[in-house]
Amino acid sequence: QVQLVESGGGLVQAGGSLRLSCAASGRTFSSYAMGWLRQTPGKEREFVSAISLSGSNTYYADSVKGRFTISRDNAKNTVYLQMNSLKPEDTAVYFCAARWGVTPRNRYDYDTWGQGTQVTVSS
Repeated sequence: QVQLVESGGGLVQAGGSLRLSCAASGRTFSSYAMGWLRQTPGKEREFVSAISLSGSNTYYADSVKGRFTISRDNAKNTVYLQMNSLKPEDTAVYFCAARWGVTPRNRYDYDTWGQGTQVTVSS
């Protein structure tokens, strides 16, 4: 099974930017659709973004459209989430997730999860 490790989280002021990275193990990375999801204490996990196997299709939650960009580099077994114009409500633990063969646009249908990386946006 693919293993995922997120990095790049941190503390940023509102309006700032962060770039999250998710490194995947193995040589089958290109067979997985990848997603980013986030969760805050007391709230359900929320879908943020997803990208198809080759990177040709991307999807975004309405709350982040125009501000976040997902991309992948299959040669490096890495998926990225560029987050611009950050808002305090973006504060959450961000999880990288993988699904073999299909690209879920929800919080239910991913098979493998990373450990999460904290993003905190201050006013």
